Amino acid sequence: MKQTRRGFLSLSGLAAWAQPQPVFRADVKLVRLLTTVKDATGALVGGLTKSDFLISDNGAPQEIAVFEQHTAQPLSVAIMLDISGSTAKDLKYEVDSLQRFAKALFGSGNPEDQAALYTFNHDVAKASSFTRRLGRLESALRGLKAGAGTSLYDAILLGTDELGRRSGRRVLIVVTDGGDTTSFTTFHAALEAAHRNDAVIYSILVVPIKNDAGRNIGGEHALELFASGTGGKVFQPTVGAALDKAFEAILKDLRSQYLLAYYPKNVPLTRNRFHTVKVETKTSGLRVQSRSGYYGDSAP
Repeated sequence: MKQTRRGFLSLSGLAAWAQPQPVFRADVKLVRLLTTVKDATGALVGGLTKSDFLISDNGAPQEIAVFEQHTAQPLSVAIMLDISGSTAKDLKYEVDSLQRFAKALFGSGNPEDQAALYTFNHDVAKASSFTRRLGRLESALRGLKAGAGTSLYDAILLGTDELGRRSGRRVLIVVTDGGDTTSFTTFHAALEAAHRNDAVIYSILVVPIKNDAGRNIGGEHALELFASGTGGKVFQPTVGAALDKAFEAILKDLRSQYLLAYYPKNVPLTRNRFHTVKVETKTSGLRVQSRSGYYGDSAP
């Protein structure tokens, strides 16, 4: 049974987000960093060891307490599918690609990997709860109809709150054609929810217009910020084979992630609750894809 945004709010949604968040002591919170490393050509780099990485928190060097090379921790993948009115002509192609992605996700990796499907237009609905049953996801994808506005920020906030209840790796994939038009929440509230719930956001932006005139450039920029802030990436494919390749690239990233974690020590506090985290490798020329920080203690 589908669950609408109103149902979400009674569980976790906007009201829960509005409550004061707990303040973590900087010497006890384990900060996890799902990290992907690529070379100058964009090829994934494997085989790195703990000693190859450097981490700083608000500029202070940190000691890596947990390291897993190409971690196999189970994945929880929340798929957020835009079904607003502007997606109507491409919706069938997106559904077909999503079915192929789900089949590939369940076909390899950790046997506990699961995915859930959410749809959003002016409202946000849970079409399928987390499952490994491909048939359940395929059934949820059938008969979808496009219409109304786009509550992108609501979808990200509510989806990442749902992910926050799950163990292992938390990934949110947004398939959309543009920016937010009808959300109750804001961009910053949605981004904080993603950080709070340790979720990596990948965006597949199916661009409806090739030139800048008429495109929602602001919405596209917001998707870039969601991705770069959480360690994900934005893809801008057309439908068909290019869309399939975008899903394949996401799956390769997820199968090639390093897990690094540390307990913050001697971190200089500022008036900003957001701690800036930087992950680097000792090898020059490598590009590290990881979250940009977390919300923790601030200076009085």
